[in-house]
Amino acid sequence: MDGGILERDLELGRLAAAVREAAGGAGSVVLVFGEAGIGKSSLVRALPGVLPPGARLLVGECDDLATGRPLGPLRDLVGSVGAELARAVRDAGDRHRVYEALYAELAGAPHPAVLVVEDVHWADEASLDALRYLARRIERLPAVLVLTYRDDEVDRGHPLRQLLGQVSGAARVHRLRPAPLSRGAVAVLSAAAGLDPAQVYAATSGHPFFVAEVVAAGGTGEVPPTVVDAVLARLRRLDAVTRDALEQLAVVPSAVERRLVDALLPGGDGALAAAEQGGFLVVAPERVAFRHEIIRRALADSLPAARRIALDRAVLAALIAAPDADRSRIVHHAAAAGDRDAIARYGPDAARDAARAGAHREAAAHLRLVLRERARYGPEQLAGLLEQFAVESYTVADWSAAVAAQTEAVGLRRTLGDLRALGADLRWLSRMHWWAGDADAARTAAREALQVLEQAGDDRLLALALSNTAQLRMLSDAYAQAISYGERAIGLARRAGDAAILSHALNNVGSARWRSGDPAGQRQLEESLEVALGADEAEHACRAYANIIWFLLDQLRFAEADRFLAPAMDFADRAEHLGFLTYFHVELALREFAAGDWAAAERYALLGADGFPPARCPALTVLARVRTRRGEPGGAELLDQAWEIALGTRELQRTAPVAAARAEAAWLRGDPAGVIAAAEWTYTQARRLSAAPQRAELGYWLAKAGRAPAPDDSCHPYALQAAGQWDKAATLWQQAGCPYEHAAALAESPDPAVKLGALAVLDELGAARLSRLVRAELRRLGVRRVPRGPYAASRRNPAGLTDRQLQVVRLLVAGRTNAEIADRLVLSVRTVDNHVRAVLEKLDAPTRRGAAERARALGLAPDGET
Repeated sequence: MDGGILERDLELGRLAAAVREAAGGAGSVVLVFGEAGIGKSSLVRALPGVLPPGARLLVGECDDLATGRPLGPLRDLVGSVGAELARAVRDAGDRHRVYEALYAELAGAPHPAVLVVEDVHWADEASLDALRYLARRIERLPAVLVLTYRDDEVDRGHPLRQLLGQVSGAARVHRLRPAPLSRGAVAVLSAAAGLDPAQVYAATSGHPFFVAEVVAAGGTGEVPPTVVDAVLARLRRLDAVTRDALEQLAVVPSAVERRLVDALLPGGDGALAAAEQGGFLVVAPERVAFRHEIIRRALADSLPAARRIALDRAVLAALIAAPDADRSRIVHHAAAAGDRDAIARYGPDAARDAARAGAHREAAAHLRLVLRERARYGPEQLAGLLEQFAVESYTVADWSAAVAAQTEAVGLRRTLGDLRALGADLRWLSRMHWWAGDADAARTAAREALQVLEQAGDDRLLALALSNTAQLRMLSDAYAQAISYGERAIGLARRAGDAAILSHALNNVGSARWRSGDPAGQRQLEESLEVALGADEAEHACRAYANIIWFLLDQLRFAEADRFLAPAMDFADRAEHLGFLTYFHVELALREFAAGDWAAAERYALLGADGFPPARCPALTVLARVRTRRGEPGGAELLDQAWEIALGTRELQRTAPVAAARAEAAWLRGDPAGVIAAAEWTYTQARRLSAAPQRAELGYWLAKAGRAPAPDDSCHPYALQAAGQWDKAATLWQQAGCPYEHAAALAESPDPAVKLGALAVLDELGAARLSRLVRAELRRLGVRRVPRGPYAASRRNPAGLTDRQLQVVRLLVAGRTNAEIADRLVLSVRTVDNHVRAVLEKLDAPTRRGAAERARALGLAPDGET
């Protein structure tokens, strides 16, 4: 008995409406989330009853495997979709072929199409990549993408987070969180079994699955205290053969294809029928699955270890005997059964399959298991496995694992006498150390890689090592050395005809020249981009984009940076280069921060806050500066983390922004000694390296603290402010499009009227800290009527909402859409989007409905107010 479909009319109605809109060409994403058993799958099972005639329903599932099946949910569609998608999924080596076939499948007739992917919190990396591709294009399709997941299992570091972050920015996304059943619904379900509704509700709190299991176990007069007891109580009613069959299937964490069922349970049709009749299984011609994952988990978890191992061994034997068995499933059951021979035999191939499909997390997991059996491999083979594991770990941002494995591979290569392999491994180790934020170790490995490859006789590998060294020199501001190494690499790369290394080396030389003040460097960097794009070298094109944008932002050339940001993000998006896409999000956060859109800056910075160190450091700095300027807590802790990363990189481009942010924070809290402590050391480095933007900003903060900086003729607005030319600086800030810096410069005017104008801008931005200082200064100047500012409202309500946010939440309670709110308040829809996100965060509500309920409970919006 399944009570999960009760009280789901609203959710089904929204799903049906989304499908009707898709039929008209307006596709969307529907997120269905909540804890296990709350009714997500029940909604999916009920979908056919609300779909319009001619609509297609395609359902794939993600499995709770130790390492997920690459493209597992798309493999489930084989047999229900066209031949091209089926072939692409089976081959899985060409990701873009899979993406294009999936897109074509949903675009083709009959339509609309509804693609449901269940339990996305278990999705493998290749599946997440495919879903990201599809989600970004769903608005152009006559289709709806429905993703179900357990939100209580998705923490900040979960791989699903990035997909959810991208989906949240889509124009057409619906969020459905099924609620627990009401007392009335529980009473309806309890009546059939003669149970006390109050007792059932007290034991289950209306949780649909728990209610269904308690009711199914009824007739005994007792309510089992846990769902496991309920499942096992029902299981005891079955005969021994059926129980054995269920236990065998329970160790397979996925739907079980019919071929495997027949191998595991020969002549088991009677047992399957009994289990289906008892409400445990859903039996279809193609596969058999448990009615709910909780049933499978409860049953599997109740098994004695010896019994479970024996059952996993049976599955393993059946998979090995089957032609074309999924090697990732073989490895999963080999690990569960403790079959080390099978892990060693099938693990490397499973890892290669996963890597080819783009499932790098799964590839790394397979190789981690394989490397536990390292004694089974000779030195050459083991070195290769370690190199593969290091690269896969590097790809998924597991820096410590990458460095450890690559270090061990280098150690083995030293004993094998192959200079080419040793040099290549040392170059990789240098790169991995740099991405892990350890500049000293990166330089040490780079030096040895050059020494080895100078003797190896391979110009291509030597060119790559030279370019790697040039990059490290450029990043540490040793520009002359960077140019020298880089030009040598350019010559070798041109002779070898290697566009990737040529682009890499042009990037380093151009960056070094640009940063040292040579305008020709920008053209060389743009040439690097052109070479990479022409050769379809995604990583090198992304790196060229990243450096061009970074330097333009550094020089306050924001309009030019905007010309590169959009195509860079689109390129990384299409190339599925998620590491650089994260980096571009951080650069966009820096751009939005400068433009005064701090809500957008926070949103984009959060996408990089858990990323690799070179992206994490500026992301944390943006988040900290927003909190500091708003007067919110937590900024100092974020800056401490950013400073630790920055020091490890030994790069001024990392240390200077963090030092400036720490100096600003100290000044805003009235601590001039703290300003000097934060800025002085890094300012000395910036002066020594002739880094004009960094020198100007740090010098400005030292001047604010009473420590006069050295004369600066750079004409940077911060240098002008440090020299007391606030009016000229204000003009430059305004021309650059930096409203906070413009207002801060105006606030340095001795004229109270100018200060009042600056205060109005600061209040509009929400710059509570500086606004407070300007108000105090106005009072010292004798100004009698100093505006109180918008933040008084925040102190008058327990959620800390501003006046504008209170207006938004009251209209949200009234059921208005963002467009309607924008029209009512005479704001842009984008501004309202930002206000709504802020309201959801401050009210700790995942949905608009939840925010409305929370607002009513706090008395922020009386019922009926519009």
